[in-house]
Amino acid sequence: MPDAAAIRQVPVTVSRFLEAGRGRLAIEPVSGTEGLNRPITEAAVNRVGLALTDFFRYFAQHRVQIIGHAENAYLTSLADQTRTQRVRAVLKKGIPCLVFTRNRRVAPAVARLGDEFGVPILRSRLITKHFINAATIVLENLMAPRITMQGTMVDIMGVGVLLEGNPGVGKSETALALVKKGFSLVADDVTKLIKDSAGKIVGSPVGVTRYHMEIRGVGIIHVPSLYGIASVRAEKELELIIGFKRLEHNDDRRWEIDGGYRMRNVLGVNIPSMVLPVAPGREMANIVEAAALDFKLKQLGHDAAKELDLKLMDVMHGRTNGT
Repeated sequence: MPDAAAIRQVPVTVSRFLEAGRGRLAIEPVSGTEGLNRPITEAAVNRVGLALTDFFRYFAQHRVQIIGHAENAYLTSLADQTRTQRVRAVLKKGIPCLVFTRNRRVAPAVARLGDEFGVPILRSRLITKHFINAATIVLENLMAPRITMQGTMVDIMGVGVLLEGNPGVGKSETALALVKKGFSLVADDVTKLIKDSAGKIVGSPVGVTRYHMEIRGVGIIHVPSLYGIASVRAEKELELIIGFKRLEHNDDRRWEIDGGYRMRNVLGVNIPSMVLPVAPGREMANIVEAAALDFKLKQLGHDAAKELDLKLMDVMHGRTNGT
């Protein structure tokens, strides 16, 4: 399956922003709920500031608009009619939504304007700077490029590994064996991947199957109930892709033994990948563990294959007797 084929960019609406940030942003709707489907096209947020004085040059109208302590103090200093006029002028610009921070009371006239223009008026308990930081993270996550890939993802000693292969090749069974060894499951069968603001690929489970696994002959199991809360992870950076290929009796392919990697392009990021042959009697969990730990050693500058090659060269040139 081509990596780019499943790339999707889900439109971000005020409703999705509200749902994603309800806990983290301590946010709730006040009025204008008919406009919850309004789009948010920029991850940055904007303090209304000078727009409340009727100065709209350089006004970032496509961003979530914030009324913090200073803006609210300015509004309360105005006469009721002037306050209504100023807020009306802001809402007429077609902003996605307007957020009052510090749990400030929203004047009834302002709340009615939200209903009139179909612009959601929201309120958060957070102080302004904390809300801006958290809201930016929430929006960046919502707007991040994402794909779903067939495969099971595990965390092995800090290395995020995605196991790929045809159905029935043993991905879930291998992941279960790794969990029993003390490692963690990220996602089974289908893994959601996003590219975060730092340019890293982060894997997580699809919501409906989170923390569950399907084991052939057993059925569906809930991993943390059987192996403890430490046996699962909500997300992990993807660092290595391992493909499983069934080894047939007439397969004369010469499998690489030098640990070489091919690069896979995932959302514009090159991820090292390798293929492991699967055959009856092979302990794939041990092999995957060894591959992940060897990858980690190489990241730290220790390459066993190169080290052995240097030793063999020394023996061939008589610099050592090989003992």
